[in-house]
Amino acid sequence: MGKNKLARWTELGSFDNVIQPLIGDVVSNDHPIKGRWNREIFKNENPVVLELGCGKGEYTVGLATRFPGKNYIGIDIKGARMWRGAKTSNEYKLSNVAFLRTRIEFINRFFSSDEVDEIWVTFPDPHPGGRNANKRLTSPRFLNSYRLFLKDKGLVHLKTDNSELFKYTQKVVNNNQLETVIATSDLYSEDLSDDILSIRTHYENIFLDEGLKINYISFRLEKEKIIEDAFLKAKRE
Repeated sequence: MGKNKLARWTELGSFDNVIQPLIGDVVSNDHPIKGRWNREIFKNENPVVLELGCGKGEYTVGLATRFPGKNYIGIDIKGARMWRGAKTSNEYKLSNVAFLRTRIEFINRFFSSDEVDEIWVTFPDPHPGGRNANKRLTSPRFLNSYRLFLKDKGLVHLKTDNSELFKYTQKVVNNNQLETVIATSDLYSEDLSDDILSIRTHYENIFLDEGLKINYISFRLEKEKIIEDAFLKAKRE
């Protein structure tokens, strides 16, 4: 491990706005912070918004800066990247930002029913190919996990440069008759006048410089509706 990376790991462990439990501690047990984010971390009752696969945390910090009346939590397993967002939020003295270093597979160990109002998935690993679909963060597997802690009809946002992931997510949403709020395969060609969507991550700027289109979809997830894998269902029929 390089000196800079080691220094970032060390500093990350000193930040009060970062929670990074050992994986072994949450495989079978809930983390003590579950159900206590507002009370113990943010010290308010404002809505909680997650960014899954937050990377450097640009979206988490950008949203928190624009909307101080909401609390934002960036989640990722890569601490060296997360360090940048955590450090920036401390430098800006943003009290409505926190970071959680864990795998998304264990997310239900950290949040109670109705504790989260909204979810952002920004430029995740698209896991190309049909065999890897279950690993996608917008697959029925993960959406059914989010239902357990997301408020009824809470918004889920996806921004991606990958058209396969975008079309896959659209199909999951449509086949399960979920409400689509916005869907576009070329976000910046649209006149959406939405300050939230104008936030651009490091990798997003790289994609745009390469001439790639940015796909975006937002939809409402219903708490009582089990999300079915329409692709497997079609094969069975």
